[in-house]
Amino acid sequence: MTLNTPAVTGIEHDAAAHRFQTVVDGQRAVLDYQLDAGVMVITHTGVPQAIGGRGIAAQLTRYALDHARAAGWKVVPACTYAATFMQRHGEYADLLG
Repeated sequence: MTLNTPAVTGIEHDAAAHRFQTVVDGQRAVLDYQLDAGVMVITHTGVPQAIGGRGIAAQLTRYALDHARAAGWKVVPACTYAATFMQRHGEYADLLG
């Protein structure tokens, strides 16, 4: 998130669906994951083109990683976006499992 990127409000964790999500301008952005034995495998990050370029995927990913840390989970970034995000943000390196 840059100084010009407003924070997304209303990110929700739908634990039953294994998804973090938010709605921006009527469009749903998601981060999907699988959970097995305390390991969160991020499988998909999706932001519709209509709301792309606003840092929404980064905010969803950061929210999910912060949640994983608080829950004591390790993280496997199986989707390309999440893997790149974690490479660029070393503060999450301790979560890699």
